[in-house]
Amino acid sequence: MSFLRHIHACNAPVDEPFLPWRIGERIYGWVRPAFAERLRAYPEVFDVRGNAVLTPHPPERAALEADLQAVAAGLAEQGVVPPLLNEPYPITAGGRDAAIASVDRVMAAYLGLRSFGQHLNGYVREGDGIMMWIARRARDRLIFPGALDNMVAGGLPHGVTLLDNLLKECGEEAGMPAELARQARPVGALSYNRVAQRGFRPDVLYCYDIELPGDFVPQNTDGEVEEFLLLPIEQVADIVRDTDDFKLNCNLVIIDFLIRHGLIVPEDPDYLELATGLRTPVGMPVGM
Repeated sequence: MSFLRHIHACNAPVDEPFLPWRIGERIYGWVRPAFAERLRAYPEVFDVRGNAVLTPHPPERAALEADLQAVAAGLAEQGVVPPLLNEPYPITAGGRDAAIASVDRVMAAYLGLRSFGQHLNGYVREGDGIMMWIARRARDRLIFPGALDNMVAGGLPHGVTLLDNLLKECGEEAGMPAELARQARPVGALSYNRVAQRGFRPDVLYCYDIELPGDFVPQNTDGEVEEFLLLPIEQVADIVRDTDDFKLNCNLVIIDFLIRHGLIVPEDPDYLELATGLRTPVGMPVGM
């Protein structure tokens, strides 16, 4: 087993067709042909051609958002997509601030939108060693039920600042007071392109570390976490390297932590591919 297989799993070759979703002249997402057929029922929003899904010209933002909300609600009512989450996600060909509109989070993967999240590594120093807090996802989670997870992790809704969202997630997922959560340090961003059950996932993860006091014990408040485990970092590394116990993208966050803290060293034969593979340019690979 190896760390590198998780990089490959999050960036597996795209071996099925996806249609670009163009708004005006720019591509904002990638859609499976079968889902594009569902969008034909909404010709006021989507013009489905043989090789593309078009929204012919950039509509006024509020009108586009209202139309997309109606589409999402209709598809959810038909059972084509899961129930709406009432969490707006950006529609952007660049960064979050470049969004031209937003859509319910449940539609993000189906439309192949660039999505953003935040992951926090919580750890404690014991002598010369590091202990890391690990969450186990609740068994009723729609995605990766019962899998191991980073101590705090969540999506980034549109219109919410990075800091505000991080403080909210720390409070909900780990019962962490805001004054403690503000000590989290941004340590970079990871990216990958994954074909998932719901569609194409070009994702960006903003990553943070926080060194916690020894007497802090995380307490979940929103029902998303079943339990927390405090494990030696060497054991966490073994779990990542040798099992598939973690939610898929959490492996990348921990691999990045191991590299930054000198636990995966440059002498490792996979070091360079790991370091570069954690930051794959987001978007459909060239040739699709």
